[in-house]
Amino acid sequence: MPLRDSRTPVYGIAVAAQLSDLPEATLRLFESKGLLAPARSDGGTRRYSDDDVDRLRRAAALRSDGLNIAGIARVLDLQDENAGLQSTNAGLRSANAGLRSENSGLRDENAGLREALDAD
Repeated sequence: MPLRDSRTPVYGIAVAAQLSDLPEATLRLFESKGLLAPARSDGGTRRYSDDDVDRLRRAAALRSDGLNIAGIARVLDLQDENAGLQSTNAGLRSANAGLRSENSGLRDENAGLREALDAD
């Protein structure tokens, strides 16, 4: 059975509130202030993903640290941007390692060709 994507909206507001240990009214407030945008079912019911629940938990932690809504929004956006940059950086490191390996192979091949030419 394939793993579910963490972005898949599966939870209603009651379950998301329970998972994030927040009142439903706080979820509605966070949505109204732009801290998250849950998906909507065809009937208009909010549907939260695992990523949404994680964002709610992070928002709640920041709120308990004394940040206001604007501060929470800024920190969450910066955290998300940082995570994206870290992912991009990991991809670039991997690509760089592949290019280094390819370069090493080409150097070895070049050295072999030079030896063959020098032997002639």
